[in-house]
Amino acid sequence: MICQTVDELAPFIGTRPACRALGAAPATIYRRRNPPPPRPARPRPRPARALTDAERAAVLAELCSERCADSAPAQVYATLLDEGRYLASERTMYRVLAAEHGRVRERRAQLEHPVYQAPELLAERPNEVWSWDITKLKGPAKWTYYYLYVILDVFSRYAVGWTIQHRETGPIAKALINQAVEQQRIDRDQLIVHADRGISMTSKPVAFLLSELGITRSHSRPYTSTDNPYSEAQFKTLKYRPGSTASSTLAASAASSSTTTTTTTDTPGSAS
Repeated sequence: MICQTVDELAPFIGTRPACRALGAAPATIYRRRNPPPPRPARPRPRPARALTDAERAAVLAELCSERCADSAPAQVYATLLDEGRYLASERTMYRVLAAEHGRVRERRAQLEHPVYQAPELLAERPNEVWSWDITKLKGPAKWTYYYLYVILDVFSRYAVGWTIQHRETGPIAKALINQAVEQQRIDRDQLIVHADRGISMTSKPVAFLLSELGITRSHSRPYTSTDNPYSEAQFKTLKYRPGSTASSTLAASAASSSTTTTTTTDTPGSAS
C-alpha cells in the first residue's frame, strides 16, 4: 500500500520526498522496483563430524527397535548411557527421525478417543425424555455454595423433580431420580434420561438405578455443553433472570433453609 502511494506521488514531488512524507525507506522502494536476481541454490556442505551412513542406520535401528519404539529420544539416550553406549546426541536422534519419513511425533502408544455421535432425542409426549443437570448457587456467606439438582421433562420443559443439597454426589442424584420416577409412574422402556458427563451423571449409583428401572441413559459428547441445551438454558434463566418465579423460589429456599430440600411433583399442572 505504501509502495503504491509512493509510486503515485513520485511523478509530482519525487521518490525521496514521497518516502519522507510517508515514513518509508527509499532503499525499500528502490529494491521493490528493481528486485535483485535470485541467488543460485547451493547444496549445504556436509559437516566433517556428521554421522556416516552406517552410524545413522544404527541410530535409526535402535530408535525403531521393539524396546525403544514407544520411548522419546531423551529416554533412549539416557538408557543407552546407562548401558555404557553412545550412538549420537539427543538432538541428532531427533534429526535422524525427522529425515526418515517425518518420524518426529508422539512416540508413546496412547489411547485413541472414539468418535462420539451427537445425541439426537425426540420427545413426542410427556415423560418420554428427561434432561437433568446440577449447578452451583451462592450461599449466604462467602465461599459457601449450594448444589441445585433439576430434572426437566423435555417435552413440556416442566421440572419433574429438584433438590438443593450441600454437596454433589451420585447417591443424592440416585435418590432424586428414583423419587421422580415413582411420582411420575414411569414404566420400563418408557423413558430416556439425558445428562452431561459430570461425576454424578456417570456415577455407578445412577447407572445401576437406571439399568434396574429399565431407563435408557444418554450422555452429551465430552466438553460439549450444547448437547444438553434444556438444562443449561433453564439454569441461565434461573441465575440471570432473578425476577423469575423459579429463581425467587429456589433462591429463597437455598438461603433460608439449613437442611436439604427435595421436591417432586405429580402433574404438570401443579407448582413445585
